[in-house]
Amino acid sequence: MLHSLLDAGIDVVAVLTRPDKRRGRGGSVDASPVKKVALQHGITVFDSSDDAMSWMQTREMAGVTGVVVAYGRIIKDPLLSALPLVNLHFSELPRWRGAAPVERAILAGDKRTAASIMQIEEGLDTGAVYAMESADIHDGDDVTTLRERLADLGARSLVTMLQNGFPAPRVQEGEPVHADKITVDDLRIDWDTSAVEIHRTVRLGEAFTSFRGQRFKIRRVDVENGEGTPGAAGEIVLVDKQGVTVAAGSGALRLVEVQPEGKKVMSGRDWANGAQPRVGEMFGSDYRALT
Repeated sequence: MLHSLLDAGIDVVAVLTRPDKRRGRGGSVDASPVKKVALQHGITVFDSSDDAMSWMQTREMAGVTGVVVAYGRIIKDPLLSALPLVNLHFSELPRWRGAAPVERAILAGDKRTAASIMQIEEGLDTGAVYAMESADIHDGDDVTTLRERLADLGARSLVTMLQNGFPAPRVQEGEPVHADKITVDDLRIDWDTSAVEIHRTVRLGEAFTSFRGQRFKIRRVDVENGEGTPGAAGEIVLVDKQGVTVAAGSGALRLVEVQPEGKKVMSGRDWANGAQPRVGEMFGSDYRALT
């Protein structure tokens, strides 16, 4: 988003983002992507709303609009009242208000969503909407591809409004649906569900199960059979040159990309060549014990 604003010639005076995080065993500190871009362009960066407020109080902020994208925190006073704030939210509001709108739309099997540009107020994603750019959700979409497409749609719409003015916002209409944060339980594959439902879980990017007593991530699958069940839920029903096919509660899935515990992502075929899984072996028989 910051790239889009800068490429369009929008004058970005400052950025507020999350604090740097420590990553990996070495404990190295890593800045957020937006902070890295901002620093490359000489833009002032804050990781505390209090610090941002103190800075704003020393400057003329008339005509400045605050743009919020995936901030991950509820914005409160005094920042909420300090300047006009608009938020880019990835859903057809009021459906999927909250922390994980893209993930919840995929899990629910929604066929469409939107990039919504809205006013920010004290409620959680309850503000009036300036614009809503709709997008279809394809069966092949995962969280990354869908979010990138929505970000592109939203950025173009937002740039136009920043350059030409914002239209009168409209109040949200319809029954609100909350997009709860994704938990470990949401990512744990339940083989008793259908192949189609498991495919949705895998599209979130960190879906896991167990195999031979170890955590086993499944990164990508193809739905081989969406209706009939060729074996017990979680059972390997076919091992061939294409890889491994596993039965679900209804239907079956071919493992396209996997990540065994302690290893890199690999194709299902390469994993099968090394691990030599057998027809009749089970996935997920002890996955409830994994966290």
